Amino acid sequence: MTALALLLLTSCTTLQSSQTFDPAKLREIDAAVEKAIADHRIPGGVLHIEREGQIVSRVYGNRAIDPAVEKMTRDTIFDAASITKVIATAPSIWLLIREGKINLDAPVQTYLPEYTDPAVTVRHLMTHTSGIRPSLSLRDDWRGYDEGIRRALAEKPLNRPGAIFRYSDINYILLGEIVRRVSGVPLNEFAKTHIFEPLKMHDTGFLPKLSKRVAPTERVDNVMLRAVVHDPTSRRMGGVAGHAGLFTTADDLSKFARAVLAGNFFPKEMTQVQSPPGVAIRRAGGFDIDSMYAKPRGEHFPIGSFGHTGWTGGFIWIDPFSRTFYVFLSNRVHPDGKGNVVALQKQLGTLVAESIRGFDFDNVPGALPRRPGGGVRWVIGGGDAQNGIDVLHSSGYEALRGMRIGLITNHTGIDRTGNPTIDLLRSAPGVELVALFSPEHGIRGQADEKVGDDRDAVTGLPIFSLYGERRKPTPEQLANLDALVFDIQDIGTRFYTYISTMGLAMEAAAESKKKFIVLDRVNPIGGDVVEGPLLEGETDFVGWHPIPVRHGKTVGELAEQFKKERAIDVDLTIVPVKGWKREQWQDEAGLPWINTSPNMRSLNAAALYPGIGLMESAISVGRGTATPFEVLGAPYIDGAALIREVGPIAGVSMEPIRFTPNASIFKDQPCGGVRITITDRRALRSVHLGLSIAAALRRLYGDQFDVDKMWRLLRNKEALEAVRAGRIPPSS
Repeated sequence: MTALALLLLTSCTTLQSSQTFDPAKLREIDAAVEKAIADHRIPGGVLHIEREGQIVSRVYGNRAIDPAVEKMTRDTIFDAASITKVIATAPSIWLLIREGKINLDAPVQTYLPEYTDPAVTVRHLMTHTSGIRPSLSLRDDWRGYDEGIRRALAEKPLNRPGAIFRYSDINYILLGEIVRRVSGVPLNEFAKTHIFEPLKMHDTGFLPKLSKRVAPTERVDNVMLRAVVHDPTSRRMGGVAGHAGLFTTADDLSKFARAVLAGNFFPKEMTQVQSPPGVAIRRAGGFDIDSMYAKPRGEHFPIGSFGHTGWTGGFIWIDPFSRTFYVFLSNRVHPDGKGNVVALQKQLGTLVAESIRGFDFDNVPGALPRRPGGGVRWVIGGGDAQNGIDVLHSSGYEALRGMRIGLITNHTGIDRTGNPTIDLLRSAPGVELVALFSPEHGIRGQADEKVGDDRDAVTGLPIFSLYGERRKPTPEQLANLDALVFDIQDIGTRFYTYISTMGLAMEAAAESKKKFIVLDRVNPIGGDVVEGPLLEGETDFVGWHPIPVRHGKTVGELAEQFKKERAIDVDLTIVPVKGWKREQWQDEAGLPWINTSPNMRSLNAAALYPGIGLMESAISVGRGTATPFEVLGAPYIDGAALIREVGPIAGVSMEPIRFTPNASIFKDQPCGGVRITITDRRALRSVHLGLSIAAALRRLYGDQFDVDKMWRLLRNKEALEAVRAGRIPPSS
C-alpha cells in the first residue's frame, strides 16, 4: 500500500484491509453511522480518517431528502457552523499574533476601543473565559454586520474574566471584528488569502455560490436554506461572522488538519492549552481539549488531542500523539432541525481510536492528566436538567447577592459545563466568598483518610476540614459569614457521608444564626425508587437520620426533611434543580459525572452501592480493584456456587471471577467472587440484590461470613437477623 493509499467507498458493505486500520472496527464505524441515518438523526455524511498518510474515506446516505432525494457525494460542501471558530477565526488571530500585530494578553479595548470592560483580554475571548453570556439576543428584529458588532461590544461579563469557562459565540464575533480592524480587511477575505488559498482549500469560504454540491440545512420561513448560513445570528450579520458562516468539505478540512499536524504553518500555541491559570476547563487557542464539547475525543484519544464541533452536524478531532485525525461532516439539521449527532460524536471518537493499529492509547507520554477525582465525564443523555448552581447562575446569583459566604463543597461541586462552584461564586457579582469547607475525602475528593485544614492554592481561601478533628463548622469559623452554602453531589445512599456533613452544618448554622443555602443536585440513581430498611437506634456519621438505605431524594429534599424532623431552627433556602424528572438518572438528565470519592468511579458503581456497600466490612466489595462495588469476594467464596445459590436477580447478571484486592478487606489475598453487570437499570433493586447475596453467603459459608459486621451500615435489627438466618429481609 502506498503512503497515500485511499480507501474510497461510497457504500459501507465492503472493506479493504490495511495495516494501519482494523477492518472490524471500520465496520463498526459504518454500522454506527448507518444506524444514525436509519434513526433519522442524520440524512447522510462524509467521513475521513487519516494516520501518517494512510486514509479511510467514506460517504454515507443522502445529501438532501427535501424537497427531493440527492445522494451524498465526497465533494459535498457543508455549513461548518461553529467549526468556523477554529478553521477561520482563531487561526487568523494566531497568524496576526505571529506577525506581532495582536498580543494574546492585551485587553480587547486595545483593538476595539468601544468595548468598555478593560479586564477582558484576547486570551479570554479565545478560550471562552471572558465571562460573557453565550449569544446575542434575537428577540428584536435587528439586522446588519455593524449592528451585530455594536451589540457584541455592549456585552458585559457575567463573571470575573479569567475565572470560568462559558462557551460564547459573542467571544468569536468580537475576535472576527478584531481581525477586521487589525488587518484592514474583513475576516472572510483575510482567511481566504492567508489560510484557504495557501492550503489549497478551494471549496472553503464564506458566502458560497448556490450549487447542488452545497448540502441544504433547515427549512426556515418555508424556505429550505441552501448556501445560506444556518446560524441565525450570522445570517442577520450577512453571513460573515467570527463564530459561524464558513462552508467547507471533508477534503478541505483534511488539508487543514494535515497542516496543523505538520506544525509549520500555524503557531504551535494554537493547539496547546491557553486557558488562564486556575480555570478547570482546558481549551487551546481556539480548539477544544477537555470540556463538555469534547465528545469527539471519545474514550481513548488522550487529553491534549483537540478538535471542535459544529451545530449543523460536523466535527473534527486531531491527535498529535498518534498522528491521527478524523473529520465527519453532516447536515443533521436537515430537513427539520430534529437530527442529533451528540451520541455519534463519542461513538466515532472511540471507534476511530480503536481502529488504529499499533498505538498504545493507554500509555501516552506527554498527554495531559485528568482532572481531580478522575475527571469529568461528559454524558450523552438527552435531558437538559439544571442543578442548583446552574439555576443560581441563571438568576444572576440573586439568592446570594450582598452576602459574605462560606462554601461547603468539593470537586463534585460543578456546573453542567464543568466549572467548579468555587470559581463561579468567587467571580459572581455581588457575592463575597470568604471560606471553603471540605467534607470526607477533602476539597479535591482524593483523600481516603482524615483531612486537616488547608489553604486553597488557586483562590488563596482558607479550607476548613469537616472530616478531621471536627465534623461541623465552629462558631469562630462562621463568625464573619452571612451564610453557609452547600454544593456537593450525593449518590442516593444513606451511609454516604456527604449528607451527614450537610446535616451537621445545618445545626452549626442554626446555632450561629446563619443562613443555610443548599444548591440542590439531582439524585444520580433516580428519585423514583426507595429501598431498604429504615435506620434504627442511635445516629452517627454513617447513619445521621432514620431514612431508607436508598433514599430516593435530592440533597435539597433531605435538607428540608432534616430541618423538619430534627427540629433544626435554621434559616434554610433551597435553590432547586430544574428540568429533572424523578425517573431520570444523572446521565439521562444530561448532567456530567465526576467520581464522587476515590472508590465511587462510575454511575454503575453508585447504582450498586446501596446494596453491595452494606457488606463492605465483611467481605471485599472491590476496594483496591479497578471497579469497586461492581465486584465482590473473599478467599473462601466460590463464585459459581454463589451465583447458583443467589439465583436470578432482576436487573443484573453475575459471572464468577477471581481477583486480588490491593486495599481494604482481604488486601493482597486471592479472592473468589462475582462480577456484577447491570442489565436493566429500571429493574435494578440494589438493596434487594445486596441482601440476597448476603443471605446466600450466610447459607453457604455460615460464620465465615460475619453478619455482625453488616450492622454498622445496615442498622436494622429485623433485617440483620433475617440475613443471619439466611433469609432475605422483607423490607428489601
